[in-house]
Amino acid sequence: MWAQVVKFCRPDEKIGVNNVRIALTGAATGIGAEVAAKLTERGHHVTAFDISEPSGVDKWIAVDLSDPASIKSALSEADGPFDALINNAGLPPRDGMAELVLQVNWYGLTTFLDGMLSKLNEGAAIVNTASRAGAFWRDNLDEVKALRATAPADLSSFIEERNIDATRAYNLSKEAVIVMTMARAEEMIARNLRMNSVSPAAVSTGILDDFVKAFGEKVAKNVARAGRPGMPGEVADAVCFLALPESNWIKGQDIVVDGGMAAMAMSDLLELG
Repeated sequence: MWAQVVKFCRPDEKIGVNNVRIALTGAATGIGAEVAAKLTERGHHVTAFDISEPSGVDKWIAVDLSDPASIKSALSEADGPFDALINNAGLPPRDGMAELVLQVNWYGLTTFLDGMLSKLNEGAAIVNTASRAGAFWRDNLDEVKALRATAPADLSSFIEERNIDATRAYNLSKEAVIVMTMARAEEMIARNLRMNSVSPAAVSTGILDDFVKAFGEKVAKNVARAGRPGMPGEVADAVCFLALPESNWIKGQDIVVDGGMAAMAMSDLLELG
C-alpha cells in the first residue's frame, strides 16, 4: 500500500498522459469548464458529472445534484477508480431558490462526495469549490452546525424557522463546505485521502450578475479595489493544482483566490493602512 501512495504522491515524478483520472462535477460552464479544459489539455482523463453535457471531456454522466435518485444513478455509472474528485457544481443566490441552493450546494455535494469515497484511489485528492461568501463561517458557526445536523427531509422547516433567503442560503452553503473540509481532514487522512477547498471571490462568469444583485455595493467596491473581477481560468489553476500530486502535502485548507480582496478588507478592519 505504501509503495502505491509514494508512486502517486512523489512531487518530482512527471505526470504522464492519462496518468490522472479525475471526476469533476459542474463541468459544463464557468470555472468547471475551465478546469476540464486545463486538465484534458495536460493529458488527464476527465469524467464529468453535470445536468448539461459539457464539451471536451472524456466521459459525461448526467446528474441533478438536487435529486438523490439522480445522484444514486450517477454514482452507479462512475466506474473509477479516480485519482481526484472535484466538487465544483453549485447554484448562485437567486430569489426564491433558498431551498434549492442548499439542496445542491450542501446536500448534493456531500451526498455525492460520500458516494464517491469508495471509488477513489489511495492518495487521491478531493477539491471542493467554496466561496469568499463563506468567509464568515466563524461568526455563523452555530447555524453551520445546525445545518450539518439537519436531515434533508427537514430542510424546509430549517429554512422557515431561521428566515433564510436565497442570499443567506448561498452564504451558509459555502460556510458549511469550508467547515466540512476542515472538520473531515483527519478522517480523510485516515482514509489515505486529502481534501481542500477553493474560495473564489467575484469571477467573470455567466452568473456574476446573480452575485452583483445579491450582494450589491459590496461586490462593486471589491471589484473596483482589485481592479477587475477574477477570470474562471485563474480560479481553475488553483483547483487543478490542488487536484494533482504536486500539492500532496496541502490538507484541510481553504485556498482563497480573490485578487487581494480579502487582504484589503482585513487591512481596513485592522487599520493597517
